[in-house]
Amino acid sequence: MRLVLVGPPGAGKGTQAEFIAENFGIPKISTGDIFRANVSGGTDLGKLAKKYMDAGDLVPDEVTNAMVRDRLAQPDAKDGFLLDGFPRNVAQAGELDRMLDELGAPLSVVLDLDVDFDEVVKRLSGRRTCKSCGHVWHLEYDPPKVAGICDRDGGELYQRDDDQPETVRHRLEVYHLQTEPLIGFYREAGRLVAIDALGPVEDVTERAIGALTPFANS
Repeated sequence: MRLVLVGPPGAGKGTQAEFIAENFGIPKISTGDIFRANVSGGTDLGKLAKKYMDAGDLVPDEVTNAMVRDRLAQPDAKDGFLLDGFPRNVAQAGELDRMLDELGAPLSVVLDLDVDFDEVVKRLSGRRTCKSCGHVWHLEYDPPKVAGICDRDGGELYQRDDDQPETVRHRLEVYHLQTEPLIGFYREAGRLVAIDALGPVEDVTERAIGALTPFANS
């Protein structure tokens, strides 16, 4: 199965990607992992990307695309993969199609984790992180026994800047403008499957696996 996972920030893509990839026996490939591997490995693409990152600039699509192309050509991705974080826009989606055509391995399906934006704000702005151990609690879904104190080590809990409601709403606006058009692109291409991403993690995983199983041998 050659799968792309899409959905807004806070939809649970990282968590579901792990479970889905394990269930179908395919590697989970995220752009973050690809960047770290190239930068730490000192590849030519990694050195180029680091120049942009050190300058505080976005890494151009052509550099990201080249890294993804190299990763998809590796032996462990021959029989399938799960892509998380790529493509991020319609132009990258077109480039992904060209890459996979060259590899003779067209995309099987795109899974959209559908969740209401208000729910995303609630999910992310309710998170509190321990300053000591880094464990993340949630004021509603997984609260500590004592407000503001980590159950694990007694560390102080705080709200990260990127979990502030206004920051979350900005991230969602960026997603709406840049990445959400992918959903229409893949729906028109007949590749999109959407599931409700609300509810317990186990329930969402069950829905995802059920929706993807028909594509397992494609």
